Amino acid sequence: MTVQLRRAVLLLGLALFSVSAARAAEVPLAAGKATITVTAIGKKESALPSVSKDDVQLVVGKERKQVAGWAKGDSLALAILIDDALDSSVGSQMGDLKSFITAQPANTSVAIAYASNNTAMIAQDFTSDHALAAKALRLPRGISAASSPYLALIDLVKRLPDTGGRRSVLLISSGIDYFRGSFGSFYPDVDTAVTNAQRSNVNLWTIYSPSAGHRSRSFFLANMGQNNLSKMTDETGGESFYLGTGAPVSFKPYLDELQMHLNNQYLLTFAGDGGPKGKFVRVQLKTELPEVEFSHANNAYIAPSK
Repeated sequence: MTVQLRRAVLLLGLALFSVSAARAAEVPLAAGKATITVTAIGKKESALPSVSKDDVQLVVGKERKQVAGWAKGDSLALAILIDDALDSSVGSQMGDLKSFITAQPANTSVAIAYASNNTAMIAQDFTSDHALAAKALRLPRGISAASSPYLALIDLVKRLPDTGGRRSVLLISSGIDYFRGSFGSFYPDVDTAVTNAQRSNVNLWTIYSPSAGHRSRSFFLANMGQNNLSKMTDETGGESFYLGTGAPVSFKPYLDELQMHLNNQYLLTFAGDGGPKGKFVRVQLKTELPEVEFSHANNAYIAPSK
């Protein structure tokens, strides 16, 4: 075998390996199945009890459905998306954010990205080396990078690895869309961000922090930004953290609460008729455990039925 032929065979083998690895990394949702991530929240300060499958009542539309699968969430892919238009004063919060990242459990992989020019600029791809992820944090560029945090979020959700486990995005932003502007009460890309997150079973979480520049001081714009962030998290099973329209004194209370929620998540699976193209269905969860309530996306996506 000539050198050129051996090289050609080697390159072909590497190409086939790459394709095989890429396919192996894909974890498609089973036909006619839906999976949502459910956060169990304690109503009291006492320790949250373990929740079993028998403790969960599922309603899809108006019909009571059987829970096919209920398991404590193990692996987590957590992406932190920082709006590059934030005021530089957010630098005082970087210590708390670094501590939050480095304290993540071993089964959590973390990615760092910045919302700039309507895209998610990856500073550090997903890694279980939490110290490495924390090193990717930097000060935002300010008003010169102002764009749409929602378009950047849509871009990021599309690129999240489909591991079959839990996936969350923490967006740190004022919620102000400098690219699209206001069209009524809600920005035009919020619903798309919600739909994409629900389809991919991604929980969205947000921390409000003011943008740089004079416009961000407008109470109307700041309040509108917070309303948009809240709508997005409410409909995807996450939560928005803010106190007034000023800069928070510390991110730590928010991050502590977020960590508590991430520590108490379950993956719920149920069967349904997704039709030839798949469909969204309204879901509600209830429990008779007196000290527990559930947070989850209000819609679940059922994969196409075969």
